[in-house]
Parts: sequence; structure tokens; C-alpha cells
Amino acid sequence: MNRPLAGIKVLDFSTLLPGPLCTLLLAEAGAEVIKIERPGMGDELRIYQPRVGPDSVNFALLNRGKRSIAIDLKDPAAIRRLTPLIREADVVVEQFRPGVMDRLGLGYDALKTINPRIIYCAITGYGPDGPRAQVAAHDLNYLAESGMLSLAAGADGAPVVPPALIADIAGGAYPAVMNILLGLRQRDRDGVGCRLDVSMSDNLFTFMYWALGEGEVTGKWPGPATGLVAGGSPRYQIYRTADGRFVAAAPLEQRFWENFCTTVDLPREYTDDRRDPEATKRAIAERIAAKTSAEWRAAFEGKDLCCVIVSSVKEAVESPHFRARGLFTHKVVTDAGEFTAVPVPVAEHFRAPGSAGYPRLGADNDLLDKKG
Repeated sequence: MNRPLAGIKVLDFSTLLPGPLCTLLLAEAGAEVIKIERPGMGDELRIYQPRVGPDSVNFALLNRGKRSIAIDLKDPAAIRRLTPLIREADVVVEQFRPGVMDRLGLGYDALKTINPRIIYCAITGYGPDGPRAQVAAHDLNYLAESGMLSLAAGADGAPVVPPALIADIAGGAYPAVMNILLGLRQRDRDGVGCRLDVSMSDNLFTFMYWALGEGEVTGKWPGPATGLVAGGSPRYQIYRTADGRFVAAAPLEQRFWENFCTTVDLPREYTDDRRDPEATKRAIAERIAAKTSAEWRAAFEGKDLCCVIVSSVKEAVESPHFRARGLFTHKVVTDAGEFTAVPVPVAEHFRAPGSAGYPRLGADNDLLDKKG
């Protein structure tokens, strides 16, 4: 099968999550991805727990199907040794702080003199310029400074730690892939590469479109649990059941809301949730708390009301629906055996079927010093 990115070569200077997930998606679509790692340790993710042989399962999952070169980028000979690969490369991905690659002699201006067709993607926390460009931060910090974290409140009104690395993935890896593909498409037309700046914090604002619009138009900026889809409405809530599990209720549209009110036997005085949303929330919470999750699961079955019982990760992985979708059919090969590969948002017919390994540190150093 000739996959859509077959023949595309990617040099990946990134570590941990955003860049490696970006290049994993490219690899799954057929690109040849070569990780450039530091000698001795390699990508920091290799040492995480749990291990599957010498490396972590996280590293194996995010680097399936790639190759690895170990080279000291501070060595004066590094650029000379990498030059043949740079000449052949279509894409470079890096996520150092702004200016680091320039100081190493591997910034965009330097690489485009070697290969004018290079698509150079730099993933950063705050972008290459601005007052916070050099500030060290992680996912939680980006969520906090973008305002997104302020919208997610727990029972005590304090923000809660999200269960996903939203900035790394939704603000970094995914926009990087999208813009790399756009860059390749543009290069098909004009034959020239480009530099792409992907700021993880910048890209979070897309997800708060409703908060931005509401604040600008009304002058009332949303706070914790105040927006329609951020906990401010009884129609978009999580309710506790009698056995300590939870119902995720999202009957936003009126037809779903009416079905929901009938199913939970909500007293009529609370069905118009515009009058007193908090009173309606309390009334629903009392109804849901009176029955177990199994009873509610049975009550919701076959009805159009957008309500489900919150699953554990184990339950979700074992779900007949996700199994039927073939979500877990791909495998990653490790020293400890085969494990389920991380599901990725690449259409199945673009991916190679079956199993693939991940690279040992420096396994492909024979690619260095070849004639270019």
C-alpha cells in the first residue's frame, strides 16, 4: 500500500509529548521519521515508568515505527554529519525554547541555505517572541495563563487538574501536523519551504470560542462553571448516582431535554431551567442520587437524551463499541512483547496494518556521515 506520506522524510529533534506525537501521526501516514537524540540518555521519555525492557511504555507508544540517531548537537562536527540528512529532509520538527536551534547552527535560516525546500516546524509554549517567549512551563501552566483552567471548577469552586494534556496535544501536536501538511501542500505549488511557529498556549484560545464571543459581546466574561458547556447549565452536568458513580448528562437541545426530564421524572416546576438553573440542578441531582448507575443505564437505554454513565478507562478499552471500531488492533513491539499501539486520528486506510517496533537509542547511526 502506498500511504499518503510515503517518500516524506522527517527529522525529529523533539522530546516528550508534543513533537513526538506530531511525528507519530506523520509516521502512521507513511513518513520516514528519524529521531535526533542526545547520546547516552536520549529522549527523556525513555526513562519514564512503567518500563517495557530498557525504555518506557510511553516512549514505545509515541515513537512506534520511527528511527533513532544519537548525536551531540553541541559537537562542532554535528552539523557536518547531519548535512546529508538535512539535504534529503522534507520536514524538521523541534520544540526547544526559542533561539536554541539557532545557537546550535540548526535554526531555519541555517537549514534553508542547505535545503530551501525544508518545512521547519518549531513547537513552543508561548511562541518565538513576546514577553513570555523564554519562560519555562508545562501543560498546566499554559491552561492557566490562557484562561481555560479558570473555567473548570470542582465542587469547592477551585480549578481541577485536567485528565488530559490539552495544550501539548490539542495546542501543539495536532496544529503542528495540520500546518506541516499545509506547508507541504504549498511547497507542491511553489517549490519553497517555510518556517512554522506553533505556540501551544496560543492555540488554546480556539477551544474557548464561546467564552471569547460571550465576553466580548456582552461584557460579562465567563467564570468557573458559568458557561453553557462549562458547568453553568443543568443541561450539561455530571450527577452522582446512588452507588457513587456518575451520569454525564448533555441534553442540550430541547427535544433531548424533554426526554431527559421525563426519564428522570423531574417535577414540572423545574423543567423550565431558564427560571432558576441552580434549583433545577439541585432537583436533578436529587433524582439521579436516588438510583444506582445500573438503574440509570437501563433507564437511558434506547432513548434520545444524550446521557451516559461515566466509564473507567478499563471499561472504555473493553467497550464493545470501541472494540467493534477496531480502535486497538494496531500493536507496538517491545522487548516485553506486543502492546496495543496508541490510537491515532489518522484514517485507517492511510495506515499500514499490523505491528511495528520502536527505535533503540542510536540504532540508526549508520545514517550519519553517508555521502550526500
